[in-house]
Amino acid sequence: MLAAMPPPATSPSLPADTSARGRGDACPGTLRLHRADDGALARVRVPGGLLTAVQADALGAAAESLGDGELHLTSRGNVQLRGLSADCGGELAGRLGDAGLLPSARHERIRNIVASPLSGLDGRGARDVGPWLSELDALLCASDGAADLSGRFLFVLDDGRGDVDALGGDVTLLARDGGAALLRIGTDRTVVRIPGAQAPRAALMAAEVFLERAAGTGAWRVRDLPGGAGPLLDEVVRRLREEGSGAATEDRDCPPGSDGPAPGVVTGPHDEAALSVGIPLGRFTPAQWRTLTETARHGGRGELRLTPWRGVVVPGVERRAAAGLLDILGATGLVTGPDSPWTGVGACIGRPGCAKSLADVRGRAAAAVGPVGLLPVYWSGCERRCGHPRGEWVDVVATPDGHRISLVRGEERGAPVSVPDSPDRPGRLAAAVAAARGTRG
Repeated sequence: MLAAMPPPATSPSLPADTSARGRGDACPGTLRLHRADDGALARVRVPGGLLTAVQADALGAAAESLGDGELHLTSRGNVQLRGLSADCGGELAGRLGDAGLLPSARHERIRNIVASPLSGLDGRGARDVGPWLSELDALLCASDGAADLSGRFLFVLDDGRGDVDALGGDVTLLARDGGAALLRIGTDRTVVRIPGAQAPRAALMAAEVFLERAAGTGAWRVRDLPGGAGPLLDEVVRRLREEGSGAATEDRDCPPGSDGPAPGVVTGPHDEAALSVGIPLGRFTPAQWRTLTETARHGGRGELRLTPWRGVVVPGVERRAAAGLLDILGATGLVTGPDSPWTGVGACIGRPGCAKSLADVRGRAAAAVGPVGLLPVYWSGCERRCGHPRGEWVDVVATPDGHRISLVRGEERGAPVSVPDSPDRPGRLAAAVAAARGTRG
């Protein structure tokens, strides 16, 4: 099963980031707070989305005593704390370090790893990617060179079902039957088949080769590289063959976007079940977080898995108790079934938290919640569209005089529909969004 990194013996030291790339990369972290309109913001990397109940308690306590009390999930399964005071950095780092959430201060912003959240739970997938997760995280934290990766660089561990492969990572490992693994760099069709035991080391190698190729180019991610991923992949294959791995290339399409685990009870070949819940707009209240943590501690095996779709999986639940525990979570306002009007609805932080936002898009998304749509919808306060989904979705962007709605399919965007501000705007806007999403019959 997915296993958490053990906590360090002592809290990490907090050296200054002296790398040139670090100074140019403004991506926030735990040790580098970002100033927002609602206070300082900390982004806590949670590799694979995996938290122990003790770590979840530490995050919740920090949010309540140092921030605004809420926890926000990102599109990479990480956690953001908002409303922090500008001088709380040392105390926050100490608390999270004691909980094992900062195994390396130099690497804390580059531990961006997403993993198939149901791996090892439902009987699907070619293998449990938990061992890959633990090994890759340890390799990253032990690599001096990897510390120069940007906070945007993404590793993806897919157990073969194609869910997180669709997220478009910079370095992706896909499990295959027979113990093999496929290594994908960027979203290129060409992948490299290698033995599964070598997969985490190959992923680190790919990142290190990327850094060599990116030097002097200003590229933070594979897609920014001049010449694309092809030359990088060729060099990785050459080095793997030098090591005697028997690497071989083949073609494989990157799958379309995925909605992630459906909310509800998840069963598999084991005696245990898992609970899958969604979080409206990716924002936990303190009460929701405490209830979820207590459910994991007393009803599961003391573990949470945060998903890139702003959901949470609680593994290790007794099958006979699963429905009752799901009802308890649903009573707090979490999404526990496919018929919730919040299914597929997302939004950036918007006003008042973000100075660049033109509207309170979370409030407007809540006002427009209605019948469950066929397509997900994402509300953005400005053209940056922070945290938007991939694949096919309805794009709602605030403009100076209203909102613009369009349908996105991969790299293609349909003709936009503008809904100007007016006294009856909430009703018109909700109707336009519902029409764009379609509804389930």
